[in-house]
Amino acid sequence: MTNTWQLGLFLSFLLVSQAAAEEYDPLTTWDNVRSEVWEVKDEQRDRGIPIRIYLPETTHSAPVVIFSHGLGGSRDNNAYLGNHFAGRGYVVIFVQHPGSDESVWKNQRPMDVMKLMQQAANFENLKLRCEDVAKIVAQFKVWNTDRSHLLFGRLDETAIGMCGHSFGAHTTQAVMGQNFMMLGDKFRVPQISAGIAYSPSVPSAGDPRAAFANINKPMLLMTGTQDNSPIGNQTPESRRGVFPALPTSIDRYELVLAGGQHSAFSERQVKVRFGRNEAQNPNHHRVILGISAAFWDAYLKGDVKALTWLQGEGPRSIMEQADEWQSAPKSDVIP
Repeated sequence: MTNTWQLGLFLSFLLVSQAAAEEYDPLTTWDNVRSEVWEVKDEQRDRGIPIRIYLPETTHSAPVVIFSHGLGGSRDNNAYLGNHFAGRGYVVIFVQHPGSDESVWKNQRPMDVMKLMQQAANFENLKLRCEDVAKIVAQFKVWNTDRSHLLFGRLDETAIGMCGHSFGAHTTQAVMGQNFMMLGDKFRVPQISAGIAYSPSVPSAGDPRAAFANINKPMLLMTGTQDNSPIGNQTPESRRGVFPALPTSIDRYELVLAGGQHSAFSERQVKVRFGRNEAQNPNHHRVILGISAAFWDAYLKGDVKALTWLQGEGPRSIMEQADEWQSAPKSDVIP
């Protein structure tokens, strides 16, 4: 009798979960978005941190997503992500990191740019980036309680997501708890609840499993089959080494875009192939936005429909056939 009741409950749960997944759509947006820029002053480090905020129309407390740009980028990069996440009700903060931002290459001779970029991809700049993120997170309480501030009462300090592309992905891994030899996980920002690494990277030396052993929050990784970079010696194969090295105690996901280059995660409309410019695959951004939004909804909003979509057939419903997806959740949606 008890077994029959439990089976009926289980089947009912499956039907409800399937219906929920069918109703859930991570590609829709419903809030109008506004964008503001200002600079956060870190008095202790005598450092200004430029930021761009994407705000939803609603003014109630909302989860926060932080984005860290790649080497040579700025707070104005990847606006398609900021607009989409904010349009789904998130407060989105794009951080610009002096020393590894666009100042590295602006007003420089073209022949010197690559050398300058390689010089900027150093550990000191990674450290500065992680400290930038920690400073921004520390400001949340100040902004939340200042009645004169644009963000007064609008930040859910219990639901903070961190993401970034390339050097920003490395920054994300670091603030999520990556170990760095004798420093351990010194750069961890414990308030962060989940992370997305666009073009992740394995350590240049040592065991990746040891490097990622202390990461204890859900992670989503995205890369492409042509995700090479002339700086950092990462290859499409090395980027895929992050997923199996993450602890099995966390929920982890990986998307691999067929034909996706390093620039697939940027807003560039062309890619270079065999020395020629070709149009980017328009579905790449669609998949990036959909799966990213579902991940945030699941782990920052606690949306069961989003988790069901993410751990079921949802991702494949918007991916192309040649794209690859793997999910290794520790906490299945079925109890």
